[in-house]
Amino acid sequence: MAASQEPIKTGYYGYPEAKEGPNTTYTNLPASNPVLQGIPLAVAGSAVAHLGLVSGFLWGNAGFNSLRKLNLDAYEPRYDPTVIPISNDSSSTIAVDPPYKASLKHANRHYSIADYHSAYESGKLTPTAVAEAILALVPKHKEAFLDIVKDQVLTAAGESTQRYKDGKARGMLDGVPVGVKDEVDLKGHTKSLGSCKDYTSSHGLTSWCVQKWEEAGAVIVGKLNMHELGLDTTNNNPIKGTPLNPHNPHYYTGGSSGASAYTVAAGLFPVTLGADGGGSIRIPSAYCGLYGLKPSHGRISCSPTVGLTQSCGVIGPMASNMADLEYAYRIMAIPDPHDTLSSAFSSPISCTIPQTEKIIGIYKPYFDFAEPAVLDVCNAALSHFELSGYNIIDITLPYLPEGQTSHAMTILSEISSNIPDLSGLTPANKILISVGKQTPALDFLLAQRMRNLLMQHLAFLFKQHPGLLIVTPTTPNAGWHISGGVADLKHGVSDANMSVKTMTYVWLANFLGCPSITVPVGRVAPKEGNGKVPIGLMAMGEWGGEEELIEWGRVGEEWAWGVGEEKVGKPGNWVDVLELAKR
Repeated sequence: MAASQEPIKTGYYGYPEAKEGPNTTYTNLPASNPVLQGIPLAVAGSAVAHLGLVSGFLWGNAGFNSLRKLNLDAYEPRYDPTVIPISNDSSSTIAVDPPYKASLKHANRHYSIADYHSAYESGKLTPTAVAEAILALVPKHKEAFLDIVKDQVLTAAGESTQRYKDGKARGMLDGVPVGVKDEVDLKGHTKSLGSCKDYTSSHGLTSWCVQKWEEAGAVIVGKLNMHELGLDTTNNNPIKGTPLNPHNPHYYTGGSSGASAYTVAAGLFPVTLGADGGGSIRIPSAYCGLYGLKPSHGRISCSPTVGLTQSCGVIGPMASNMADLEYAYRIMAIPDPHDTLSSAFSSPISCTIPQTEKIIGIYKPYFDFAEPAVLDVCNAALSHFELSGYNIIDITLPYLPEGQTSHAMTILSEISSNIPDLSGLTPANKILISVGKQTPALDFLLAQRMRNLLMQHLAFLFKQHPGLLIVTPTTPNAGWHISGGVADLKHGVSDANMSVKTMTYVWLANFLGCPSITVPVGRVAPKEGNGKVPIGLMAMGEWGGEEELIEWGRVGEEWAWGVGEEKVGKPGNWVDVLELAKR
């Protein structure tokens, strides 16, 4: 449970004390990276042979001991960022069919959950025909898939086909093909976490959030590729293959939920499951022109799966439109009665948005760290939000570079404690995990004091401005160009400077436990190739504030599709699954 058992703010458990943080000046992150500073991938292999000597040096070189220079004595360490709204809602946790609020229609849109459901209800297609079409496509998209059990897929599709034939479909998701990141458990499937090792859980069960989709009738086609152990933001995976960005194959999909983004953007699935410990849902969603939701910490249960990053990581949906994102979220977030945190949240099946002023908070020096092309797109979108009734105000956020360092130290320490054996991993990850193992208790505690400081400052902002959404670009960069071409894909890449840059904005929601959403708001010219590069805009809300984020996402979707020229859409190699299923 969260740090405090008594509600500090009415209606919450674990709510931080509302306390304004120090008045610090935001400066751009240093050019040096926080871990592999000056260590190119070509050198990493030889460094692995001397891990005991190298990891200690790299830990200090990362600046992880820099928190010792700060006076954080006034803040108790906070190890768990979970904050839970108190509700008298006694909604059943059995219901699996929430309302479906259709998104705007457009000729260049991906197929939605509603399109699949309509095709099944009309009898034009069956879930079996769709499943067979997708299975036939897998060899052409093999880099996206890690484990598929064909018989299980066809059995689930056949059962759904029969339900439609009998007029007993379970809801909109019945028969809809989906994929799940290889970070969750799926009965009958292996789990490698994108590595060459076997991390299949001994319990042999399916994660709760995936069970909810299965109970709603979804056809789980299989486990999707990811960056090895989720430890970077490219999804470059020389071991299992690297799916390329469907909008431009000279760019990465982003990671670590890269294949979850790829399969939606390419048209194979309308929605997928991702995991996010440091932007791993939101970064690939932004790079691939999708909608991605990182829920409040603890809201969605992954039980009995044990996460790699217990205090930073969450599970969430990725989709090509807001209707599918919202619908998938409401099903997977049904509280798990056997999970201490999830069971304390109210059911998201039917929720109302608090009647508060619609406020967007911008910390301008932080926002403006983004590249000019990204800023142009995001500022244009902000104008639409303002016209749609959002009041944009200036806010401040203290110790952001130090906070990002604290997040990096925490997540590396947590992962390293869960991966005791480094054999078989790529050189870059062997080094990263060994660095995480070097963290002294003193510095880990300082990082948790920093977490508490930042959470208290957010509580202060939310108290001052009820309904506040803190908005930034999703990433300061316009995609991640594969600068090394085929060599990078074959041998892997480790550019920690760029990794840190891509996480400039996303880490905050992970470290502080807040919900966050990214929406596509435009595309810019690429460095190479013809396909334009998608740009995402991100909002972070108060703990438990998913409803306000969903409403904000809907307004963002209006901007992307309903105002002026088309700003998102299908990539050039989009797959028409429904058409293929008719053949």
